[in-house]
Amino acid sequence: MAAPNWLKVLNAEVIACTRCPRLVEYRERIAREKRRAYLDHEYWGKPVPGFGDVQARVLVLGLAPGAHGSNRTGRPFTGDASGRFMYPVLYETGFASQPTATDRNDGLVLHDLYITAAARCAPPDNKPLPQELANCAPFLERELEGLKNLRVIVALGRIGFEAYLNYLLRNKVIAAKKQYEFRHGAEYVMPDGRVLVASYHPSNQNTQTGKLTKAMFTKIFQRARRLADRE
Repeated sequence: MAAPNWLKVLNAEVIACTRCPRLVEYRERIAREKRRAYLDHEYWGKPVPGFGDVQARVLVLGLAPGAHGSNRTGRPFTGDASGRFMYPVLYETGFASQPTATDRNDGLVLHDLYITAAARCAPPDNKPLPQELANCAPFLERELEGLKNLRVIVALGRIGFEAYLNYLLRNKVIAAKKQYEFRHGAEYVMPDGRVLVASYHPSNQNTQTGKLTKAMFTKIFQRARRLADRE
């Protein structure tokens, strides 16, 4: 399905964004210097737009592009360890057409799922600054308003979780954040009827140490499916 006009406009603005000088410098430098394994690759080196089914009932909200993953490929969770962990789970739970994600033209299609991030540029040490997240927030806001069928938001990691709560706070859906605690598997039915589900981020650090296992992650997306199907 072709992207609707509002999304084409939004994604063009995302890709052209230069609001955060620190991130612009970092993403472009990484794209020039490259990692040895990818010396023959042309890095994307720009902000990374969201990706997926515009009719989706489930949204995955991540942290930010990886320096040599999305910042190289131009698509969320594509070409790095986080994606190699996540896409097989999405495939097994019926949200993805294939278990691998290598580049923007690999044929991957998402079903009933849209993937985006709190920050659109790769940050040093995977740590966007508060002002950088604030600069990116309007992009997320427009996505959340445009994806009319959303019922479930799966927040990967605390920063994604906080980004969604901040969106609800700005729009006066909730009055405060203190009652919403981040922990893996937590779920909260919000006043607007959407459900926020928290998961550990599928970062190399979490998956290699066993903090997040495939079984734990699969359970999150099985639950997201059931919540989306619930009338």
